[in-house]
Amino acid sequence: MATITELKCALRESLESRGVLGQLKARIRAEVFNALDDQSEPRPPLSHDNLLINELVRDYLEFNKYRYTASVLTAESGQPEVPLDRQFLANELKVVEDPSSRSVPLLYGLLSHFLSSSGDSGGKLLLRGSAPATMTRDPNTLPGPES
Repeated sequence: MATITELKCALRESLESRGVLGQLKARIRAEVFNALDDQSEPRPPLSHDNLLINELVRDYLEFNKYRYTASVLTAESGQPEVPLDRQFLANELKVVEDPSSRSVPLLYGLLSHFLSSSGDSGGKLLLRGSAPATMTRDPNTLPGPES
């Protein structure tokens, strides 16, 4: 007769081999988060930039079937439950899509663009601007501009 330990191992192996174990763990994490999330506590207002970034991430997560992770992102960030219209998002990012690019998340297209562009700066993108005002840098933990 099989012991409890042997049964646990067999069950785990079976769930892992069918790709179910990861989904179950993600679902449990999402449900625990939802149970612990204080709905009465208002979320901080989303900046326009954070709204767009969160939407790019949500699009990526849902495309890859990381639905529980996407649900936690939506709940935790205060992102609207209804996803932004893809055309609106593309317009805001000043992205023009061809028909084939519409079948994958915008984030894939952005990444592909930057990985394939060679530009004048040796293939590197020069970023300008600063972090949102709500983001601060702890000088003890992050390298400064002199690094």
